[in-house]
Amino acid sequence: MNRKHFLSSVAAAAAVVPALANRRDDGDAGKALIIPRYLQLGDTIGITSPAGYITLPEIQPAIQQMQNWGFTVRVGSTIGKRDFTFGGTDEERAADLQQMIDDDSVRAIMCARGGYGAVHIIDKLHFGKLVLHPKWIIGFSDITVIHAHLNRNYNIASIHSKMCNSFPDDWSKAEPAQIETILSIKQALLGEKMQYTAIPNEKNKIGVAEGPLVGGNLKTLESLAGSRSDISTDGKILFVEDTGEYMYSIDRMFWGLQRTGKLAKLAGLVVGGFKVKPDDSPDEAFGRTIQDIVLQNCAACNYPVCFDFPVGHQKNNFALKCGIPHRLEVKLGEVSLSEISAVVKRKKNDQ
Repeated sequence: MNRKHFLSSVAAAAAVVPALANRRDDGDAGKALIIPRYLQLGDTIGITSPAGYITLPEIQPAIQQMQNWGFTVRVGSTIGKRDFTFGGTDEERAADLQQMIDDDSVRAIMCARGGYGAVHIIDKLHFGKLVLHPKWIIGFSDITVIHAHLNRNYNIASIHSKMCNSFPDDWSKAEPAQIETILSIKQALLGEKMQYTAIPNEKNKIGVAEGPLVGGNLKTLESLAGSRSDISTDGKILFVEDTGEYMYSIDRMFWGLQRTGKLAKLAGLVVGGFKVKPDDSPDEAFGRTIQDIVLQNCAACNYPVCFDFPVGHQKNNFALKCGIPHRLEVKLGEVSLSEISAVVKRKKNDQ
């Protein structure tokens, strides 16, 4: 479609938005990547809690740090609300996130924490305004639901990274890994080309791959299978991480990826941090490692695989731009994941 004629009037926009918001796509193939405008100093970052609850004092370190970076921060109505484990009722969480999506003055949306609950509201949200006026949505863990939904249905880039509950109370006492990973959020928002390295693992599969980066929490990705948020992995670099799962459960999830074809046509596989739950007793030991499980399910594949990448429920959890093309190089002595240029689709007022 010619950009000049995409919006001929306010009335045309009003007609387009509902259709975009409610459309169901069979995948992102053929749709141009939409990259939101990178932030400028003074831009507003909204904070909302689409999943678990969190209090205002708990996010104060994040507010202070983002203000120190030069951004304006707007706190959403869900901060401080609680409906048992959730940050307010489903309706309240959906309304808060929707308001930030629709507010043109908000240039990025940071999810305050993960936990659980994004799947309750994802089908209540309307993303037509986000297509017309893209903005960065930031978070990880349960926020994988939103990253996957945006990628599958609209091919809108987003940022998989730490959230407000990971900012240190005292920046001067924070560990280097914590500082570096939080600074990577700022770098990603300002449009820096992201490049990361990982310590080589002897179980890595050597190779080089290029493709859009997709993924997130493995258990969450598994729960989206067959839904309208289920990601397409063909030709992609898939990254996965998880925490608090038994080894047999991780094995089952990788078998699920393999049996549903999500591993067959990957460009590359990035395995991040996995905090495994101890076996209940020695008699129930699973007897296999993460590396064993992954390599068994990728045995017939020729793409590169790297382990121990700095992403996940851990201090070295760097910001990754979901949907944007990356280059994965897995060599004997080094591993790198680098953002590369993409053919993008931008709206005229988001240049």
